[in-house]
This record gives sequence, C-alpha cells and structure tokens, in this order.
Amino acid sequence: MRQIFLAAVIALVGALPALAQSDLVPLQTRQASTGWEAVGRLDIAGKGFCTAALIRERLILTAAHCLYDHDGSLVTPDRFSFRAGLRDGRAMATRNVLRAVGHPGYTHRGDTTDAAAVAMDIAVLELDRPIREARLQPYPIADRPLAGDEVGVVSYGRGREDAASLQEMCTVLGRQTGVIVLTCDVDFGSSGSPVFTMRDGEARIASVVSAMAQVDGQKVALGTSLEGPLHVLLAHFAAAPPRLGGVQRVITLGERNNIGAKFITVD
Repeated sequence: MRQIFLAAVIALVGALPALAQSDLVPLQTRQASTGWEAVGRLDIAGKGFCTAALIRERLILTAAHCLYDHDGSLVTPDRFSFRAGLRDGRAMATRNVLRAVGHPGYTHRGDTTDAAAVAMDIAVLELDRPIREARLQPYPIADRPLAGDEVGVVSYGRGREDAASLQEMCTVLGRQTGVIVLTCDVDFGSSGSPVFTMRDGEARIASVVSAMAQVDGQKVALGTSLEGPLHVLLAHFAAAPPRLGGVQRVITLGERNNIGAKFITVD
C-alpha cells in the first residue's frame, strides 16, 4: 500500500466532511467470514502481500502495482500465491499463478503516483487451477459507485495478516477521472482490496483499493474505477489464452494484441 498526497484529491472532495464509518471487524470465525471467503491474501515471495478477490473460477482481481518489486522490476508469476479465505494460517483454497496482466494504461512509478496511475491501477491474475468450492463463489462486478454511496472493504493489512477484516460501512467522497475517494480504513497490505456495494443482499465489487492519501490531515483511501479498465483486461484474457505447457507470463504495458491494447510479455 502506497501512502501519497494528491492535490487533486483535495480539489475533488474539499474539506473532509464528518461521515460515519464502521470499525474494522476481524473475520476470524466461520460465521463472521461467511460471504467473504473468496477474498484472499495474495502472497508475493520476497516482497510481502496484497489482497485479491475471485472474479472468475480462474481469475482474481488486485492492484497493478502489486505486480512490481521494490526495485521497480516485474514480479515473476511463480512468486505469487493466492490464499482464498485465509484465516489463522489456513486457507480454504490455495492456488499458484499462471500469468498476471496489468492494465496497459498503468505506469509504475514506485512509491509516488498520480491520479492517472491510480485510475488504471488494476490487474487480473490467472490461477493455475480453477477454484470450484461451494463457499468460494466469484464476485460479480457492480456499477460505478457515486458520491455519498456506502461501501465496504474486505482487506488484509499490516498487523492483521492472518485474517481478513471487514469495514462494513465507509463512504464514497467523490470520483474524478477514474479515481474514487473513500473514507475506508486501509493500511499496508490492503492494496488490491475489493470495495463492495450490496444489492439485493449480494456483494458486488465496485472498486479496488490503490493507495492511501491525506485530506485535511486525515487518511482516505483511493480506489480505481472498474467500469472501463476491467473490460480491457478481461478482453485480453479472452483474446489470448494461456500457452500450451503452462508457461508463466507477466503482461503489462508494451506488446499489442488483437483487442487493440498494447502489452509486454515477460516469460
């Protein structure tokens, strides 16, 4: 999780209003974690972890900056491990990663970023095997959230690595050029955490946590709008199936494919 300060955030939300938000609830029991099991910790060997969520049987959604190492190089897929529903050292399903695709419009700048980078800070990772468990259902994608909407975040974070935590109620402060500003409580490790809306009792992913920022001395979370960027990534997977033999791949800005986006492949 990157901590940043953006002048554009202040221009977008102005003075931080007094908005209600719930405390973090540790999902340490089966009852508490019901419905959130398809959120998992994305372990990155030699680096740390992010948070990710299942959106297809073989696809998980996270932040694009999670694909980069401390020195700015790409993390090879064999260093990723997705541990769905991880709680007290036990995961409901563990999968390795076959390939990782960051949005072609995302530019990695290490610990510094801008609104343009946050707006494209999503990645989809393909698992080596599908997850087909009754309690691990992929999450549908929601319409874009609007200012004033109440959302929730399920995340792993520094000091709470062994079980996910749920913040049931935080608020969308505003949205501009694909960046969503939230009152949600996030910390290091929360990168890639799904931001949920509820519709008819069903949790849907409305955004992905990209970074922390400061407004009037208070922390806010910055999320990425999924409306256009996720469509580009899913179209890439549909157009470019994995290579025979299970060769692992990292894909990001560079190589063109037949959907018109430009990607680069690192084997």
